[in-house]
Amino acid sequence: MVSANDLESALDQVRADAAGPVSGVFGPDAVTWRIDREAVIFLGAGRALLLQLAHPWVAAAIAEHSKTFADPIGRFHRTFDIVFAMVFGSLDRALSSSRQLHRRHGMIVGEMPETVGPFAAGSRYWANDIPSLRWVHATLVETALMAHDLVLPPLSVEERERYWSESRTFGALFGLTGDDLPADWAGFAAYSAAMMRSDTLIVSPAAREIAAQIFGGARPWLRPPRWYRALTARLLPERLRAGFGFELDARDRRSADNALRWIRRIYPKLPDRLRYVGPYQEALARLRGEPQPDWMTRCLNRAWIGRSQMDLRGKG
Repeated sequence: MVSANDLESALDQVRADAAGPVSGVFGPDAVTWRIDREAVIFLGAGRALLLQLAHPWVAAAIAEHSKTFADPIGRFHRTFDIVFAMVFGSLDRALSSSRQLHRRHGMIVGEMPETVGPFAAGSRYWANDIPSLRWVHATLVETALMAHDLVLPPLSVEERERYWSESRTFGALFGLTGDDLPADWAGFAAYSAAMMRSDTLIVSPAAREIAAQIFGGARPWLRPPRWYRALTARLLPERLRAGFGFELDARDRRSADNALRWIRRIYPKLPDRLRYVGPYQEALARLRGEPQPDWMTRCLNRAWIGRSQMDLRGKG
Protein backbone atom coordinates (compact mmCIF):
# COMPACT_ATOMS: atom_id res chain seq x y z
CA MET A 1 0.00 0.00 0.00
CA VAL A 2 1.04 3.59 -0.62
CA SER A 3 0.37 5.51 2.59
CA ALA A 4 0.13 9.29 2.85
CA ASN A 5 3.65 9.32 4.31
CA ASP A 6 4.91 7.16 1.46
CA LEU A 7 3.42 9.60 -1.03
CA GLU A 8 5.01 12.61 0.66
CA SER A 9 8.41 10.90 0.62
CA ALA A 10 8.01 10.27 -3.11
CA LEU A 11 6.92 13.88 -3.68
CA ASP A 12 9.98 15.17 -1.86
CA GLN A 13 12.08 13.51 -4.56
CA VAL A 14 9.80 14.83 -7.31
CA ARG A 15 10.20 18.34 -5.93
CA ALA A 16 13.98 17.98 -5.76
CA ASP A 17 14.20 16.81 -9.39
CA ALA A 18 11.50 19.06 -10.87
CA ALA A 19 12.19 21.40 -13.78
CA GLY A 20 11.03 24.34 -11.66
CA PRO A 21 8.09 25.96 -9.84
CA VAL A 22 6.66 27.41 -13.05
CA SER A 23 7.84 24.74 -15.52
CA GLY A 24 6.44 21.99 -13.31
CA VAL A 25 7.68 18.46 -12.85
CA PHE A 26 8.95 17.92 -16.41
CA GLY A 27 9.22 21.18 -18.35
CA PRO A 28 9.29 21.96 -22.07
CA ASP A 29 12.48 20.01 -22.84
CA ALA A 30 11.03 16.73 -21.58
CA VAL A 31 10.12 13.89 -23.92
CA THR A 32 6.96 13.49 -21.82
CA TRP A 33 5.79 16.96 -22.86
CA ARG A 34 6.55 16.15 -26.49
CA ILE A 35 4.41 13.01 -26.42
CA ASP A 36 1.56 14.04 -24.14
CA ARG A 37 0.96 17.36 -25.91
CA GLU A 38 -0.24 15.49 -29.00
CA ALA A 39 -4.02 15.21 -29.32
CA VAL A 40 -3.42 12.00 -31.24
CA ILE A 41 -2.66 10.17 -27.98
CA PHE A 42 -6.45 9.95 -27.61
CA LEU A 43 -6.22 7.12 -30.15
CA GLY A 44 -4.95 4.98 -27.29
CA ALA A 45 -7.41 6.05 -24.58
CA GLY A 46 -9.73 3.11 -25.19
CA ARG A 47 -6.85 0.64 -25.10
CA ALA A 48 -5.51 2.03 -21.82
CA LEU A 49 -8.95 1.85 -20.22
CA LEU A 50 -9.54 -1.73 -21.34
CA LEU A 51 -6.12 -2.87 -20.14
CA GLN A 52 -6.88 -1.34 -16.76
CA LEU A 53 -10.28 -3.04 -16.68
CA ALA A 54 -8.56 -6.36 -17.43
CA HIS A 55 -7.13 -6.21 -13.90
CA PRO A 56 -10.00 -7.65 -11.80
CA TRP A 57 -9.31 -5.34 -8.84
CA VAL A 58 -9.49 -2.28 -11.08
CA ALA A 59 -12.68 -3.50 -12.75
CA ALA A 60 -14.34 -4.17 -9.38
CA ALA A 61 -13.31 -0.76 -8.07
CA ILE A 62 -14.69 1.03 -11.13
CA ALA A 63 -17.92 -0.99 -11.07
CA GLU A 64 -18.52 -0.30 -7.38
CA HIS A 65 -17.10 3.18 -6.87
CA SER A 66 -17.10 5.03 -10.19
CA LYS A 67 -19.73 7.13 -11.96
CA THR A 68 -18.59 5.85 -15.34
CA PHE A 69 -22.06 4.71 -16.41
CA ALA A 70 -23.91 7.76 -15.11
CA ASP A 71 -21.31 10.31 -16.20
CA PRO A 72 -18.86 8.93 -18.79
CA ILE A 73 -17.82 12.39 -20.03
CA GLY A 74 -17.23 13.51 -16.46
CA ARG A 75 -14.95 10.52 -15.87
CA PHE A 76 -13.04 11.34 -19.06
CA HIS A 77 -12.56 14.93 -17.87
CA ARG A 78 -11.54 13.95 -14.34
CA THR A 79 -8.98 11.46 -15.61
CA PHE A 80 -7.37 13.84 -18.09
CA ASP A 81 -7.56 16.72 -15.61
CA ILE A 82 -5.38 14.86 -13.12
CA VAL A 83 -2.97 13.38 -15.67
CA PHE A 84 -2.47 16.65 -17.55
CA ALA A 85 -2.07 18.59 -14.31
CA MET A 86 0.70 16.21 -13.25
CA VAL A 87 2.43 16.53 -16.61
CA PHE A 88 1.79 20.15 -17.65
CA GLY A 89 0.79 21.93 -14.43
CA SER A 90 2.99 24.15 -12.31
CA LEU A 91 4.89 22.27 -9.65
CA ASP A 92 2.35 23.19 -6.97
CA ARG A 93 -0.50 22.10 -9.23
CA ALA A 94 1.15 18.78 -10.07
CA LEU A 95 1.79 17.98 -6.40
CA SER A 96 -1.75 19.02 -5.49
CA SER A 97 -3.17 16.68 -8.15
CA SER A 98 -0.99 13.84 -6.89
CA ARG A 99 -2.36 14.27 -3.37
CA GLN A 100 -5.89 14.59 -4.72
CA LEU A 101 -5.53 11.31 -6.60
CA HIS A 102 -4.14 9.56 -3.52
CA ARG A 103 -7.04 10.80 -1.37
CA ARG A 104 -9.55 9.66 -4.00
CA HIS A 105 -7.90 6.25 -4.21
CA GLY A 106 -7.86 6.03 -0.41
CA MET A 107 -11.66 5.93 -0.42
CA ILE A 108 -11.77 3.06 -2.93
CA VAL A 109 -11.69 -0.09 -0.82
CA GLY A 110 -13.89 -3.13 -1.20
CA GLU A 111 -14.24 -6.87 -1.66
CA MET A 112 -14.27 -8.95 -4.82
CA PRO A 113 -17.90 -9.88 -5.48
CA GLU A 114 -16.89 -13.16 -7.14
CA THR A 115 -13.79 -15.20 -7.87
CA VAL A 116 -11.97 -14.00 -10.99
CA GLY A 117 -8.73 -15.75 -11.91
CA PRO A 118 -6.40 -15.66 -8.90
CA PHE A 119 -8.62 -13.17 -7.03
CA ALA A 120 -10.98 -15.00 -4.67
CA ALA A 121 -14.50 -13.86 -3.87
CA GLY A 122 -14.42 -11.76 -0.71
CA SER A 123 -10.76 -10.83 -1.04
CA ARG A 124 -10.05 -7.18 -0.35
CA TYR A 125 -8.86 -4.65 -2.91
CA TRP A 126 -7.39 -1.17 -2.42
CA ALA A 127 -6.90 1.42 -5.14
CA ASN A 128 -3.63 2.51 -3.49
CA ASP A 129 -2.23 -1.02 -3.74
CA ILE A 130 1.24 -0.88 -5.31
CA PRO A 131 0.81 -3.68 -7.92
CA SER A 132 -2.47 -2.11 -9.12
CA LEU A 133 -0.95 1.37 -9.29
CA ARG A 134 2.04 -0.03 -11.15
CA TRP A 135 -0.25 -1.57 -13.77
CA VAL A 136 -2.38 1.56 -14.23
CA HIS A 137 0.80 3.62 -14.56
CA ALA A 138 2.16 1.15 -17.13
CA THR A 139 -0.99 1.32 -19.27
CA LEU A 140 -0.77 5.11 -19.42
CA VAL A 141 2.94 5.19 -20.25
CA GLU A 142 2.97 2.42 -22.83
CA THR A 143 -0.27 3.41 -24.58
CA ALA A 144 0.65 7.09 -24.92
CA LEU A 145 3.84 6.10 -26.70
CA MET A 146 2.06 3.50 -28.82
CA ALA A 147 -0.55 6.05 -29.97
CA HIS A 148 2.18 8.59 -30.72
CA ASP A 149 4.12 6.07 -32.82
CA LEU A 150 0.99 5.07 -34.76
CA VAL A 151 0.94 8.47 -36.44
CA LEU A 152 4.24 10.28 -35.82
CA PRO A 153 7.89 9.25 -36.26
CA PRO A 154 8.85 6.81 -33.49
CA LEU A 155 11.28 7.76 -30.77
CA SER A 156 14.92 6.82 -31.02
CA VAL A 157 16.41 4.33 -28.55
CA GLU A 158 17.90 7.19 -26.54
CA GLU A 159 14.62 9.13 -26.51
CA ARG A 160 12.76 6.01 -25.36
CA GLU A 161 15.14 5.64 -22.42
CA ARG A 162 14.63 9.28 -21.53
CA TYR A 163 10.89 8.80 -21.76
CA TRP A 164 11.02 5.87 -19.37
CA SER A 165 13.28 7.76 -16.96
CA GLU A 166 10.71 10.58 -16.91
CA SER A 167 7.93 8.01 -16.55
CA ARG A 168 9.54 6.81 -13.33
CA THR A 169 9.15 10.37 -12.05
CA PHE A 170 5.54 10.31 -13.25
CA GLY A 171 5.16 7.10 -11.24
CA ALA A 172 6.40 8.90 -8.13
CA LEU A 173 3.32 11.13 -8.42
CA PHE A 174 1.31 7.93 -7.81
CA GLY A 175 3.53 7.19 -4.81
CA LEU A 176 5.60 4.56 -6.64
CA THR A 177 9.29 4.50 -5.76
CA GLY A 178 12.30 3.53 -7.84
CA ASP A 179 12.13 0.05 -6.28
CA ASP A 180 8.55 -0.35 -7.52
CA LEU A 181 9.39 0.28 -11.18
CA PRO A 182 11.86 -1.23 -13.68
CA ALA A 183 15.17 0.57 -14.02
CA ASP A 184 15.13 0.94 -17.81
CA TRP A 185 12.94 0.63 -20.90
CA ALA A 186 13.91 -3.01 -21.50
CA GLY A 187 12.82 -3.88 -17.98
CA PHE A 188 9.56 -2.00 -18.46
CA ALA A 189 8.87 -3.75 -21.78
CA ALA A 190 9.55 -7.11 -20.11
CA TYR A 191 7.19 -6.26 -17.24
CA SER A 192 4.41 -5.22 -19.65
CA ALA A 193 4.83 -8.35 -21.77
CA ALA A 194 4.77 -10.58 -18.69
CA MET A 195 1.61 -8.90 -17.43
CA MET A 196 -0.11 -9.36 -20.79
CA ARG A 197 0.57 -13.12 -20.55
CA SER A 198 -0.15 -13.53 -16.85
CA ASP A 199 -3.30 -14.76 -15.16
CA THR A 200 -3.40 -11.46 -13.26
CA LEU A 201 -5.13 -9.98 -16.30
CA ILE A 202 -8.45 -11.64 -17.00
CA VAL A 203 -11.67 -10.06 -18.19
CA SER A 204 -14.26 -10.30 -15.43
CA PRO A 205 -18.02 -9.99 -15.96
CA ALA A 206 -17.80 -6.50 -14.43
CA ALA A 207 -15.08 -5.49 -16.89
CA ARG A 208 -17.04 -6.88 -19.83
CA GLU A 209 -20.16 -4.99 -18.78
CA ILE A 210 -18.31 -1.69 -18.39
CA ALA A 211 -16.65 -2.12 -21.78
CA ALA A 212 -19.98 -2.97 -23.41
CA GLN A 213 -21.56 0.15 -21.93
CA ILE A 214 -18.74 2.38 -23.17
CA PHE A 215 -18.09 0.86 -26.58
CA GLY A 216 -21.53 -0.55 -27.33
CA GLY A 217 -23.24 2.50 -25.98
CA ALA A 218 -26.37 2.64 -23.89
CA ARG A 219 -26.31 6.21 -25.21
CA PRO A 220 -25.85 6.06 -29.00
CA TRP A 221 -24.66 9.66 -29.22
CA LEU A 222 -21.70 8.75 -26.97
CA ARG A 223 -20.79 5.56 -28.83
CA PRO A 224 -17.29 5.67 -30.35
CA PRO A 225 -17.27 5.36 -34.15
CA ARG A 226 -16.67 1.97 -35.78
CA TRP A 227 -13.10 2.81 -36.78
CA TYR A 228 -12.17 3.79 -33.20
CA ARG A 229 -13.69 0.64 -31.72
CA ALA A 230 -11.90 -1.46 -34.35
CA LEU A 231 -8.57 0.26 -33.73
CA THR A 232 -8.92 -0.15 -29.97
CA ALA A 233 -9.68 -3.85 -30.34
CA ARG A 234 -6.74 -4.33 -32.70
CA LEU A 235 -4.34 -2.80 -30.17
CA LEU A 236 -5.30 -5.33 -27.50
CA PRO A 237 -3.68 -8.75 -26.99
CA GLU A 238 -5.82 -11.37 -28.70
CA ARG A 239 -6.87 -13.17 -25.52
CA LEU A 240 -8.07 -9.93 -23.89
CA ARG A 241 -9.82 -8.86 -27.09
CA ALA A 242 -11.71 -12.15 -27.01
CA GLY A 243 -12.41 -11.74 -23.31
CA PHE A 244 -14.08 -8.41 -23.92
CA GLY A 245 -16.09 -9.92 -26.76
CA PHE A 246 -14.62 -7.77 -29.51
CA GLU A 247 -14.78 -9.27 -32.98
CA LEU A 248 -12.81 -7.86 -35.88
CA ASP A 249 -14.26 -8.61 -39.27
CA ALA A 250 -12.95 -7.41 -42.62
CA ARG A 251 -15.14 -4.31 -42.51
CA ASP A 252 -13.79 -3.37 -39.08
CA ARG A 253 -10.20 -3.75 -40.23
CA ARG A 254 -10.80 -1.64 -43.34
CA SER A 255 -12.46 1.02 -41.23
CA ALA A 256 -9.48 1.24 -38.86
CA ASP A 257 -6.96 1.15 -41.73
CA ASN A 258 -8.75 3.92 -43.64
CA ALA A 259 -9.01 6.10 -40.54
CA LEU A 260 -5.33 5.68 -39.75
CA ARG A 261 -4.38 6.44 -43.34
CA TRP A 262 -6.24 9.75 -43.25
CA ILE A 263 -5.01 10.65 -39.77
CA ARG A 264 -1.40 10.02 -40.77
CA ARG A 265 -1.85 12.19 -43.82
CA ILE A 266 -3.68 15.11 -42.18
CA TYR A 267 -2.64 15.22 -38.53
CA PRO A 268 1.04 16.25 -38.97
CA LYS A 269 -0.10 19.19 -41.13
CA LEU A 270 -2.50 20.60 -38.54
CA PRO A 271 -1.56 23.96 -36.99
CA ASP A 272 -0.12 23.65 -33.50
CA ARG A 273 -3.15 25.41 -32.01
CA LEU A 274 -5.35 22.49 -33.09
CA ARG A 275 -2.84 19.68 -32.82
CA TYR A 276 -1.64 20.22 -29.25
CA VAL A 277 -3.88 19.72 -26.21
CA GLY A 278 -5.11 22.73 -24.25
CA PRO A 279 -3.18 22.00 -21.00
CA TYR A 280 0.11 22.01 -22.96
CA GLN A 281 -0.77 25.34 -24.54
CA GLU A 282 -1.72 26.70 -21.12
CA ALA A 283 1.67 25.57 -19.81
CA LEU A 284 3.43 27.48 -22.61
CA ALA A 285 1.40 30.59 -21.78
CA ARG A 286 2.39 30.22 -18.12
CA LEU A 287 6.06 30.02 -19.10
CA ARG A 288 5.62 33.22 -21.12
CA GLY A 289 4.30 34.93 -18.00
CA GLU A 290 0.76 35.33 -19.29
CA PRO A 291 -1.78 35.57 -16.43
CA GLN A 292 -4.27 33.23 -18.08
CA PRO A 293 -4.61 31.23 -21.30
CA ASP A 294 -6.30 32.82 -24.31
CA TRP A 295 -9.83 32.02 -25.44
CA MET A 296 -8.84 29.20 -27.78
CA THR A 297 -6.78 27.42 -25.14
CA ARG A 298 -9.66 27.80 -22.69
CA CYS A 299 -11.99 26.18 -25.25
CA LEU A 300 -9.56 23.31 -25.79
CA ASN A 301 -9.25 22.88 -22.04
CA ARG A 302 -13.01 22.53 -21.73
CA ALA A 303 -12.90 19.72 -24.27
CA TRP A 304 -10.01 17.90 -22.56
CA ILE A 305 -10.45 18.57 -18.83
CA GLY A 306 -13.97 19.97 -18.55
CA ARG A 307 -13.00 23.47 -17.46
CA SER A 308 -11.30 26.48 -18.92
CA GLN A 309 -8.06 26.56 -16.93
CA MET A 310 -5.82 23.87 -15.50
CA ASP A 311 -4.13 25.96 -12.82
CA LEU A 312 -7.25 27.49 -11.27
CA ARG A 313 -6.92 25.54 -8.05
CA GLY A 314 -4.76 26.66 -5.20
CA LYS A 315 -1.63 25.08 -3.88
CA GLY A 316 -1.74 21.52 -2.55
